[in-house]
Amino acid sequence: MALSPANKTIVKATATAVAMFAFVFWVMVPLYNVLCKVTGLNGKTDPVPYTAVPAAVDTSRTITVQFLATNNKGMNWDFKPSTYQIKIHPGEVGSLSFYVRNPGGKDMVGQAIPSVSPFQATDYLHKTECFCFTAQPLGAHEEKVMPLKIIVDQDLPKHINKLTLSYTLFDITGMDIKRTAGL
Repeated sequence: MALSPANKTIVKATATAVAMFAFVFWVMVPLYNVLCKVTGLNGKTDPVPYTAVPAAVDTSRTITVQFLATNNKGMNWDFKPSTYQIKIHPGEVGSLSFYVRNPGGKDMVGQAIPSVSPFQATDYLHKTECFCFTAQPLGAHEEKVMPLKIIVDQDLPKHINKLTLSYTLFDITGMDIKRTAGL
């Protein structure tokens, strides 16, 4: 059975839309992630835990680190830091935690993606322990306290005395965990 000209147009338009979506999802997202990692653009941080090198704490400087938690569209978990700000010296380990609760009636998996601002400080804020390194499964109505340990590098430019570490929580339930680890 031959398609009418109108149906051919619909089929072509649908195929073009599917191809465009596939291109954006499978090509542009990984390219964007590489660009952000290389340039520090958008404050994206390294998804690999920082291995601290023993160094002296610089007590001559105090850095304020602020913490933000937001949910991506469609993520209904309660998500917040235990404190919204700490003051630490470069080289010192800062410890806090984030609280998360799944208020819904179904099991879900979340992934927190960190971002640092100002973006010039991205390479100087290191996470030695972070819930963002792994997917976080939570059962219905389950809650969890997730630890976070950070170190501000002694080489942080002198004009920067305040950093913001923000996390956006995404619902990755049903996604291929290996693929999302590179977010």
